[in-house]
Amino acid sequence: MEGGAHGFDGSAFRECFSLSWRNPYVLRLAFSAGIGGLLFGYDTGVISGALLYIRDDFRSVDKNTWLQEMIVSMAVAGAIIGAAVGGWANDRFGRRTSILVADLLFFAGAVVMASATGPVQLVVGRVFVGLGVGMASMTAPLYISEASPARIRGALVSTNGFLITGGQFLSYLINLAFTKALGTWRWMLGVAGLPAVFQFVLMLFLPESPRWLYRKGRWRKQRRSCVRYTWPRKR
Repeated sequence: MEGGAHGFDGSAFRECFSLSWRNPYVLRLAFSAGIGGLLFGYDTGVISGALLYIRDDFRSVDKNTWLQEMIVSMAVAGAIIGAAVGGWANDRFGRRTSILVADLLFFAGAVVMASATGPVQLVVGRVFVGLGVGMASMTAPLYISEASPARIRGALVSTNGFLITGGQFLSYLINLAFTKALGTWRWMLGVAGLPAVFQFVLMLFLPESPRWLYRKGRWRKQRRSCVRYTWPRKR
């Protein structure tokens, strides 16, 4: 009955695994785009540990709770704007291009925060990071869903959520690793730029979303590339 409870379907799981194994391009696509979720998770988790050491370096932050709140919340404010702009950018420039822009914003924010000489620069860096997170959080699941085979689409889209929690876990490990390092919080916030660079490089070698190309009338020009990624190879 539709809408009822469904038991575990072992054959569906095996088919999903088989399709993914036969088409490594799809796995690479899902992982590459899913790094956006990793960045989101890392950003939400890392600031909790970094703020403790930021307060030690900047007396104004330590004395003013509103300044602490601003440093934390500006990433959320930036994410709201990034998600809104991301919707327009997705339709105008494509999913792949939007992810590349999100990576640049996130990397710029990480560099600004790591080199901050005061709370104002930290706030600016958090805004940049938030813009990148907002764009990536909206675009990554959309890109994966539109470029994946229908039979395994749900499983591949879920990798984005898996990497979000993975990013949060990674942020706590990074915080722990740099607690006694020189520059503590600068390393914690600056390391976030590395996954952004990694994703940027990976996305350069992936095709645009087939659905977006079709809507823009560019499907025929890149048909071979899209088919290679979207449909599994037969053996």
